[in-house]
Amino acid sequence: MQPYLFPYIGYWQLINSVDTFVIYDDVNFIKKGYINRNNILINNQKYQFTLELQGASQNKLIKDIQVGSNGLKILKTIERGYKKAPYFYDVFPIIKDILEQDEKNIAKFIGYSIEQISQYLQINTKFIYSSDIQKDTNLKGKEKIIAICKALNASHYINAVGGLELYDKNSFEEENIRLDFLKSDSLEYKQFNQNFIPYLSILDIMMFNSVSEIKLNLQDYQLI
Repeated sequence: MQPYLFPYIGYWQLINSVDTFVIYDDVNFIKKGYINRNNILINNQKYQFTLELQGASQNKLIKDIQVGSNGLKILKTIERGYKKAPYFYDVFPIIKDILEQDEKNIAKFIGYSIEQISQYLQINTKFIYSSDIQKDTNLKGKEKIIAICKALNASHYINAVGGLELYDKNSFEEENIRLDFLKSDSLEYKQFNQNFIPYLSILDIMMFNSVSEIKLNLQDYQLI
């Protein structure tokens, strides 16, 4: 999966469901996607924040883009929105560490965030960057994914449900690789005292739920 900043619960369900998670950093950056932005709860409303990037272009690979300088501003926004949340004092130091890190490479910056949040959620998955895997760099699409699977001796590849539009199971079966798509079940929890706002960043779930509760949520999905 491409590296996303504080992604939704389905991303973490995918991480938790595999032995090795590949951070797909040697593909082209997509503008206005979720690589450097996400949604949180501010004043009981959905609010999108964006991490500034330097030299971001759809003609560049994700791994070749640098982080900008508004991390502290995002941190203050998160603090303002969640200071009264029940798990704020457990979660905020982790977010602070992530947003104050010295790493400027966006893939590694997000990779660090994924590792730190996984540790908090007691997920023991191994992480590897696709750019570190030896393969034919001219490959694209499903051929590139299959090459990565083969390089890692993988017999089972799980993708997010959005991959249904990109990959067909027969192509993977021909290479002796089982392909499944992870579809999250609906999730609802208490957010302060307002009506529930769905599809927010994992940060929102962490602020309102204990680790043990989130670990149960990580199992709420189907493989299709």
